[in-house]
Amino acid sequence: MHPTIIKASALCLALFAAAASAQGVRTEKNMSLELANQIAAATVAACSANGYAVAATVVDRAGSVRAVQRADNAGPHTLGASLQKAFTSASAKNTTLAMMDGAQKNPAAANLVHIPGFLLLGGGVPVKAGSEVIGAVGVGGAPGGHLDEQCAMVALDKVKDQLK
Repeated sequence: MHPTIIKASALCLALFAAAASAQGVRTEKNMSLELANQIAAATVAACSANGYAVAATVVDRAGSVRAVQRADNAGPHTLGASLQKAFTSASAKNTTLAMMDGAQKNPAAANLVHIPGFLLLGGGVPVKAGSEVIGAVGVGGAPGGHLDEQCAMVALDKVKDQLK
């Protein structure tokens, strides 16, 4: 075999191997503790302004808790509900209200309720940096999941400049 062909083949193999190994490392955006605390506080404040005593849990992209706040007089069940809504939203990268609606209309999606940790009630909203989901906020305690979701949306609007 000609030495030039051997060198070219070796170079191609080396470049291919380098490209393949580079695919093993990923860079992902995630949520800081400061941002998570801001979202939790703004969510509880938004609901409190409407007279709702809620808990808000913020999770990162992996569904791990970053921040929790529970308003005075919020029921003890609100902590668990807010966590499950946040986890569900982060995991599915969708609002829990949309998932609940889908499960009610599609018998195959109704099985989502059997996934451990999932809660298909309104109040879980993904947190996005650009188009990338970096976590979620879950809210429990308002008199309706749609109201929980509204509080989360108000909070996310307050921090939108940090999510670019």
